[in-house]
Amino acid sequence: MGHFKKPGDPRHSSAVEVKWGVHPRGDRRARWVRGEERTAVLVLVSGRFRVELPGRDVVLSRQGDYVVWGRGVDHSWYAEEESVVLTVRWPSVPGYAVPEAVREPHEPRAARP
Repeated sequence: MGHFKKPGDPRHSSAVEVKWGVHPRGDRRARWVRGEERTAVLVLVSGRFRVELPGRDVVLSRQGDYVVWGRGVDHSWYAEEESVVLTVRWPSVPGYAVPEAVREPHEPRAARP
């Protein structure tokens, strides 16, 4: 659900987006999100999942653990175990997907602000 669904589809929305994420162990975001314009909540359904924030990592290890971050908070993530997460973001705006052609190896931790 979100801006990326075609207009007319009941799942199309610029107000909110919902993502069900299934991540194999070792999966990580290809790039840090910089200049975040949305607020988000990420809820752990199963597994062990780390959300990386400037100066702090949050490890979600129990079903229902969650983390919230807002506008201006750079972030990334890493699946420490096979994980399922539910993410809700608002508003739903384009520009955050990392195209396959420009995916890079994980940024070194020292590169974080």
